[in-house]
This record gives sequence, structure tokens and C-alpha cells, in this order.
Amino acid sequence: MSIRDTSAQDVRVTTPPPANRRRFLVIAAIAAVALILAFGVAARFSGSRSVAAERLRIAEVTRGTLVRDASVNGRVVAAVSPTLYAPVASTVQFERQAGDTVKKGDVLARLVSPELQSELARERSTLEQLEAESGSSRIAASRSRLDAQREADEAAIALQAAQRDLDRTERGHKGGALAEIDFLRAQDALKSAQIRHKNAVAAARLAGTSAGFSVQTSAQQAQRQRLVVGELERRVDELDVRAPIDGVIGTTLVADRAVVPANTPLLTVVDLSKLEVELEVPETYAEELGLGMNAEVRIGSDTAMAAIASISPEVVNRQVLARVRFADGKQPAGLRQNQRVSARVLIEEKPNVLMVARGPFVDAHGGRYAYFVDGDTAERRPVRIGATSVGAVEILDGAKPGERIVIAGSDGFGDAEAVTIAR
Repeated sequence: MSIRDTSAQDVRVTTPPPANRRRFLVIAAIAAVALILAFGVAARFSGSRSVAAERLRIAEVTRGTLVRDASVNGRVVAAVSPTLYAPVASTVQFERQAGDTVKKGDVLARLVSPELQSELARERSTLEQLEAESGSSRIAASRSRLDAQREADEAAIALQAAQRDLDRTERGHKGGALAEIDFLRAQDALKSAQIRHKNAVAAARLAGTSAGFSVQTSAQQAQRQRLVVGELERRVDELDVRAPIDGVIGTTLVADRAVVPANTPLLTVVDLSKLEVELEVPETYAEELGLGMNAEVRIGSDTAMAAIASISPEVVNRQVLARVRFADGKQPAGLRQNQRVSARVLIEEKPNVLMVARGPFVDAHGGRYAYFVDGDTAERRPVRIGATSVGAVEILDGAKPGERIVIAGSDGFGDAEAVTIAR
């Protein structure tokens, strides 16, 4: 028995020419590319990319007043908080402790300085000596004046006697009872008495002037020593460290009974009735800050209005320190020194501008475009962004009031021209 082969099932196939085959492959490739592009474009413009609505945050474009502001942190500080220092090297003995309420003039600490006390006693002794010398000088001056005056008075008496002798001699000479030589001698005696009287009067005057200078010199020395003693008494009085204001002792900076050198800070006194807030403003806002700008200070759940009173002239750690004072001096109750707070500095108000709530879309797209919501579709459109604040963004071009914009969640859209929002 013979086995049949499969030759009866074979069919002869004709091979197409090579040129026709290449043409067929090219046409097929072009068709495949066109089909892929068509599907891509269709998917891009037909909202084929879908995003859940709960992942998005949508805001409406409105027209109103945009308040440019800066959200910053700060701390409560006392407007008046003097630090008291040790005027001399001494031992500190505190009379009050940190947290105690004090009145102006209360003794807060006593400083013990034996050297200063000894110097005061020594200068007081010198003052007593100079005052005694000044008294002796006044007595000596009075005696000198009396002696000079006595000599002047005696010269005057001698002058009068010489004048009487001359008169008597002149009468005797005219009567022929006395010789001419006696008359001439009497004249010489009178002239001599006149000279002595003149010199005695001048000497008395000079003695009085000299005595006055001596008294004045000794008095000035005593007065100068009184000033030295007064200065030392003032320094000794400063050994009782007194409160310069009404307030609370903030911090004691040295230990009790410690020996400190001169000019060592001892403690601070805080006036809690005059508190301010020191804000830490980023340097990007430094050029826009100005005195008198309003600020909203948030303390817990409360908000208080304040105004910038001073601005630091330097930048430290990329921050500028600004002091704000509460409006009308009415500070919130319960504030404490160094308490941390937050604040909103109101830099500028722009009325009647087109704006939308601020969101990540500004940074995600560089402010060049945004996704506008129309029904269940979010379509990308170019926009132009203006001023920004903590809560809003100004739109200069590309939007109209009432339109809605995806302000958060659009970072996942990629470069899609349109996206479907799944409800």
C-alpha cells in the first residue's frame, strides 16, 4: 500500500516585484503615523485627560480692591526696657528678684564698694581742712586790713599835727618871735607828713586787695573740693541701684553677691504698659516698607491694628526688623515680653482691579497661562499677572469677571490644552 503525499494541496504563489513592495511599506508607515497623530490630537482637544474635581480648587475672577501685603512673624518687645549697670567695681546685693513689680525710685540692688567709700571719706577730710584754711585766711585778711588802716589813720593824725605846727611857726615867724629856719623846718615836716599819709592810704588799699585775693583763692579751693566731694557722694548714692521707671524686673543678669567690674549689666526693668511688636520682614519687601504703614497683628484669635514706627537700616539673616506700635496706644490685654505673634503688613491698596484668589497656579505655570473652567472642561489660556498679595493675584489681561480659574491642582495637567473634570 502506498502513502499519498501533499502535492495535491500546494498552491503556487506569485511574488510581487521589489519596487511595488517598497511602495506598499512606505504607504502603510505613513498611514500608521497619521493615525497616531490623529488620535493624539483628538485626545488632546477632546478632554480625554480626566482629573477628579475634588483634587482641584477653583476660584472666580472678580473686580475689587487688591491689598498688597506681606505675612510676617514677630515678637512682643517693650518700648521702654532700660538695662541698669554697675557704675564701679563692687559686690552686688539684690533687693528684688525677676518678676517683681516696682515703682520708680525703688531700690532694686545695693552695691558694696569699700574703695569708693574710703575715697569719699578722704575727700571729705580734705574739704574740712580747706574750709578751715579758708576761715583762717579770712581772719588774716581782716587783720591785714586793720593794720593797714591803723597806719593810714596814724599818718593822718601826724599830718594834722604837722599842719598845726606849721601854722604856729608861721605866726611866730611873722611876729618876729621865731627865726626863718624854724619856719622852713615846719614846712618840711608838713610835706613829710603828707607823703607818709599818702603812702599809708595806698598801702591800706593794696592790703585790702591782697587780702581779698587770698580769701578768694582759699574759698575757690574749698569750693573745688566741695565739687569733688559732691561727685563722690553722687557715685556713692548710685551704689543703691534704683528703678528708673514703673514696671517689672525682667531679668537679673548676674548672680546675687557676685563681684562685678565697672559697667557690668545687672538687670533690666520692663514697662509692660508700653509694648511694641518687632517684625521680621523678608528683605524682598525692604524697599517697599515705609514709616506709618498699617499692620494687622494677630495674637491668638484676636487681631489688633498697629503702624510701623521704625525700620532697621540693616539686613540681618536676610531679614529687616521693623517696630510697630498699636493704634492709639491701646495694646491688647495679656501681652508678654518676647511673646511670638504673626502680622500682616499692608503695603499698598489697588482699587478696581481684576483679581482672583492666589494659589499654586501662579508658580506652577510661571504666571503665563491658567486653566479656565467651562462646564466639565478646563481649557488652558494665556494670562498676564500683575501685583500679588498673600490672598489674591491681579490679572492684567486674559480674563473677565465671572470666569472661573483652577488655582490649585493644575500642576498635574502637564501641557494639555484641555482637561476633563470628573464630577
